[in-house]
Amino acid sequence: MSRATLSRRGFISASLITGGGLLFDFAVPIAQAADGTPVIINAFIRILPDNRVIIGAKNAEIGQGAKTMLPMLIAEELDVDWAQVSIEQTHADAKIFGGQSAGGSRTTPREWLPMRQAGAAARAMLVAAAAAQWGVATEMLTTGSGKVTDPKTGKSVPYATLAGAAAKLPAPDPATLKLKDPANFHIIGQSVGGVDTPAIVAGKPLFGIDVKLPGMLHAVLETCPAFGGTFKSANLDAVRALPGIAHVLTIKGDGTPESGYDGVAILAKSWWTADQARETLKVEWDDSAVTGFSTQGYAAQAATRAKGKADGNIVRTGDVDGAFASADKVVTADYSYPFLAHATLEPQNCTALFKDGAIEIWAPTQNPESGRALVAQALGLPPENIRINFSRIGGGFGRRLMNDNMVQAARIAAQVPGVPVKLLFTRADDMRRDFYRPAGWHGFRAALNKDGALTAFHDHFITFGKDGKPVRSAELSPGELPAGLIDHVLFEQSFLSTNMPTGWLRAPGSNALAFVYQAFMDEVAAAAGKDLPTLMLELLSKTAQVSQGANRPPFVTARARGVIEKALAMGDWANRTALPKGQGKGFAFYYSHAGYFAEVVEVAVADGVPKVRTVWVAGDVGGHIINPINALHQVQGSVIEGLGQALAGQVITQVAGAIEQANFDTHPLQRIPDTPTIHVEFVKTDYPPTGLGEPALPPVIPALVNAIHAATGKRIRSLPVTAEMLV
Repeated sequence: MSRATLSRRGFISASLITGGGLLFDFAVPIAQAADGTPVIINAFIRILPDNRVIIGAKNAEIGQGAKTMLPMLIAEELDVDWAQVSIEQTHADAKIFGGQSAGGSRTTPREWLPMRQAGAAARAMLVAAAAAQWGVATEMLTTGSGKVTDPKTGKSVPYATLAGAAAKLPAPDPATLKLKDPANFHIIGQSVGGVDTPAIVAGKPLFGIDVKLPGMLHAVLETCPAFGGTFKSANLDAVRALPGIAHVLTIKGDGTPESGYDGVAILAKSWWTADQARETLKVEWDDSAVTGFSTQGYAAQAATRAKGKADGNIVRTGDVDGAFASADKVVTADYSYPFLAHATLEPQNCTALFKDGAIEIWAPTQNPESGRALVAQALGLPPENIRINFSRIGGGFGRRLMNDNMVQAARIAAQVPGVPVKLLFTRADDMRRDFYRPAGWHGFRAALNKDGALTAFHDHFITFGKDGKPVRSAELSPGELPAGLIDHVLFEQSFLSTNMPTGWLRAPGSNALAFVYQAFMDEVAAAAGKDLPTLMLELLSKTAQVSQGANRPPFVTARARGVIEKALAMGDWANRTALPKGQGKGFAFYYSHAGYFAEVVEVAVADGVPKVRTVWVAGDVGGHIINPINALHQVQGSVIEGLGQALAGQVITQVAGAIEQANFDTHPLQRIPDTPTIHVEFVKTDYPPTGLGEPALPPVIPALVNAIHAATGKRIRSLPVTAEMLV
């Protein structure tokens, strides 16, 4: 991240996580160069001669705010004013910067301490330099606004003056660092605008789609419409003869969607020329093994499997059969949801330059080290010969955790050494070559006793899998509520075969499971003569916490109760029956990605069309909201995206192994006029902060369909919601 020349003696290391799980290289030059070259205090911090500070942001920026938030943590403990700070995106290098993936809402919990420690370590080195200069104890000195001060004498010195001396000192042991008392935070907890926002508003090039390099060629890639089809032949010479075409290349994949299928790449000096040439391209594919898959076929298979014995159990506790046999009432319902595409506004793209046995890549990737490993395998390169530069991501939602585009661009660039190649998907390419949120079918049963208490719960989950294991993002956790809250639970699963690549979509698993579980639980509550929040609060009062498995924090019932009670108060739940005919309120609670969220949705239904008027959201993501304005935007965006999945008509269908949808006319996004008023409040609890990019999304969907039931009496048991369901 720096062009400063570093002395061999200037490299030291400091572990920033107990047990050595994460290591940052503190690259410290021996002295400041005479020409004013910035002094590098550590891998994240450079101090300029005018006392401005450049802080490196190590994670990809995907709209979640990490490029602003992570430097906020460093700046807070460094004790500088935010106005002094400039932010630069680092390149991808886990050996220097630690983990750099952006997914699973893990950035905040993973980096909360290490980033603060990076800032505190630099501050300690600067204080030590001042103490040595003045001949006083470090404990006697204070810091603030990028200066070290001796309160006794009133002397102060800017960090820039101390930087050269500080650079000669060893990095402190993280165990000795004294982090700030939260009461003294002046950056954490303050609303800070996104560092890239002015450039985005001005239309400046930031995204992968904007990358331009001298002599660059543009590439389009044709692959088999049916996933897994292989190349047989094509009229390659005819396409090569077209005006402006530089190269027509065949690309050999390895048969997996992650590393890329077979394809034909067309290269030209302009993308338009290359894409127009594709209309002349005629490819014969061998797709005989992959054309038997279809959405209609999956539904028929699921209906048959639902009547039979499941393939196996996910979890079985207590005496499920006995509990149902002795139940006073049994509630049953079948729920389902479709495949979904990520539908990012920025289509997949990647730029690559292969030269002298090494490759440099410019990519909007959420998971750079996975991409590095895939490219290394595809090209037979050592990982250290691959440099990955981050570009801002124009929408990812999990799609860019998969690096197929990086591998494809690398395979193309390796065939034209010394020439930069930019691969760009069309919108149709992007939608038809996704890693889709898998569809699923759930057959539910719930047992109630004479007092209306839930005593047993059963879900036969039908999804996609192979060799007894679910495909990516089709997992069902054995801890899915109400498991852990009642004694008798059976989750079982059956698998269908598919050639569809599947992947993580924002709030993976949870975006679908929250819908089916909380909508069905609303039915159970009604059968018990209660409303859903009453039923949930009853269940949550029976135990203090529920284990979520190894290496995951337990589910704390008090935190769940806290957000439920807050959402009910915000949404005036007690007076919900006072709404006019055709209007209703619905509630849902869901726990995902270590976040607790309860939401109330108010909807009006007229002529079979639901209009969401207001959404109230209460969330608990720990004791600190690092950047409040960004936190608000994350929750609002989650609500809007969840409503789009339910109402906009989003669905992916497959015929003969290939995807039908090709653009936003058949996989529409939620529109601005359909956006409701969204009220957000955070319930702060004494827990470390957790991520916020995902956990607010899942509960809005069941809250919506529960509101539709309150307004119309109609139960929505499959998505998306259509007018036919409401008449």
